[in-house]
Amino acid sequence: MSTNKKITKTEDKDILENKSIAVLSYLWILCLIPLLTKKDSKFVQFHAKQGLVLLIIEIAGTLIYWFPILGQLFALLLLIVSITGVIKTLNGESWKIPYIYDLSKKINI
Repeated sequence: MSTNKKITKTEDKDILENKSIAVLSYLWILCLIPLLTKKDSKFVQFHAKQGLVLLIIEIAGTLIYWFPILGQLFALLLLIVSITGVIKTLNGESWKIPYIYDLSKKINI
């Protein structure tokens, strides 16, 4: 994880075993797979909840996509955030995406 706290062996094992499925969290509707199938993994749930918030923003953002420059910038921003999320997940890090992380903490599944 990217924080300075000490990672326990249980957390380390969780990250190593679940990195590949946690990556799905940032791939649009596929975020539902880790969210619903790996409820016992803190690492997966952390990323899946952020991915779900990103999905909701992407769906809500479809109205913005119709505006030529603003829509393209918004789509590019979401793409960059998703790619960064995938990279951080593959590195075993828990990246708290600004604003999105705060919203994801409110999700209880």
